Amino acid sequence: MPLSQYLFFFLSFVAVLSALLVILDKNPVHSVLYLIITFFSIAGHFLLLNANFLFIVQIIVYTGAIMVLFLYVIMMLNLNKEIEPHKKNIPKVAAAISAGIFLMSLIALLKGADVNLLPAARNSNIGLLENLGNVLFKEYMLPFEISSLLFLGAMVGAVFLSKKEIN
Repeated sequence: MPLSQYLFFFLSFVAVLSALLVILDKNPVHSVLYLIITFFSIAGHFLLLNANFLFIVQIIVYTGAIMVLFLYVIMMLNLNKEIEPHKKNIPKVAAAISAGIFLMSLIALLKGADVNLLPAARNSNIGLLENLGNVLFKEYMLPFEISSLLFLGAMVGAVFLSKKEIN
């Protein structure tokens, strides 16, 4: 078995284990730290698939920016068990049932899927930034520019809505 398969199985084990610890840990700060480990292992999968751009984006955007934001919000909320009201178990049961239904439907969907995806991943040109730029700026130039205008409009709207009115 080649080294890349060992790395794949190791990163998969780490991703699944740390994702389970995100859900099962009672301390929210520890959950965020486990989520950072999950994001790093997913970034390792992108590196194994030769998707260098997605690897860097995963590290910078998700692991860096979003998780720092999560930690900041959790620390600002100052979650204390003493002042938190006792919650009923009905939402937990409903969440477990819906998660089970989702898992069963996902298994039924993937049951007939073609799992022979590794030969496509061996192509050395897949996932390179040059190919992404060619596709983005040749085939999807107009939708890319329209989405940038939508984002600009959303930013202007957010600034307008958050601005206090001066009388």
